[in-house]
Amino acid sequence: MQKHVFRLDKPFELEAGGRLERLELVYHTSPREYRPGEKVVWICHALTGNSNPMDWWPGMVGPGLIFDTDKYYVVCVSMIGSPYGLTCPVSTNPATGKPYLLDFPKYTVRDIVRAIILVREYLGIDTIDLLIGPSIGGFQALEWVIMEPDRIRKAIFLATSVRATPFLTAFNESQRMALLADQTFVAAESPEGGRAGLACARSIALISYRCYQGYNGTQYELEEDTLFADRAASYQRYQGKKLLDRSFDAYSYWYLTYALDSMNIGRGRGGIGNALKQIQARCLVVGVDSDVIFPPAQARETAEVLHHAEYREISSHFGHDGFLVEADQLTAILQPFLTAEN
Repeated sequence: MQKHVFRLDKPFELEAGGRLERLELVYHTSPREYRPGEKVVWICHALTGNSNPMDWWPGMVGPGLIFDTDKYYVVCVSMIGSPYGLTCPVSTNPATGKPYLLDFPKYTVRDIVRAIILVREYLGIDTIDLLIGPSIGGFQALEWVIMEPDRIRKAIFLATSVRATPFLTAFNESQRMALLADQTFVAAESPEGGRAGLACARSIALISYRCYQGYNGTQYELEEDTLFADRAASYQRYQGKKLLDRSFDAYSYWYLTYALDSMNIGRGRGGIGNALKQIQARCLVVGVDSDVIFPPAQARETAEVLHHAEYREISSHFGHDGFLVEADQLTAILQPFLTAEN
């Protein structure tokens, strides 16, 4: 996919009351100019993903795959606050000439979607044929079909929810506590602050992304006479280091967890039921049978309230992360929905 940068050289007001004096967003598209009238597939990425879904969804996006970048005009925009998207806590605060760090304003899922809509307008795309988002990407997709109901024909909400649950927020707060326990994060003297805290936070998050069967199926000790089990511990340390090696920073992670906690499509709309009734798109809700943070029962309830909605489920031993792993199952579920005429 082809990389671009969108720039807004005027203040961007945020739902929580703050503002960004300017906004820069990285986005990726199919490697050509948009041709008015061609079918558009818009992908909203997950928490630590980026705007190139071929990086993090290699079995789903690319030539010859279900989201074929030759057949469709595929677009994905980095979220506000993502370190891969330019405007984030480690970017330069124009008021001080230094990185924002803990002075970055809090933002919500709605702010993320409002910024993405600016890119849609800039590209001259009036209609999105398919909008899809997994996890916090699903949060974005749900907000978007309510904010612009007449622009989106079909939407897929994958391993997600209409509102942040107390269980999700508990995991988020535990991760923030891990960051606060790292004094280099609290000092906020450098974008490199909080690396130990971030590795710990990522380890906590990974437990919520996986499940009992997944850990027990892959992390049992290989030696029968092991004195102290360490294989799963080593895996947790590896996953924390892996995020650091991807140039993710603790400050961006901190604010992204608050964005997760902001999710509530019913806020200011008369409740969740009233908000869902505003959706005009044909919808598909997909759950993962082993997902502990967005369990299938929750997804089924969402599908029951939506008009013109279907529910499907994938089976995986990888919990919430099943949407990243089970490409064959997902393709089989999504293909008929994608290609159906109505």
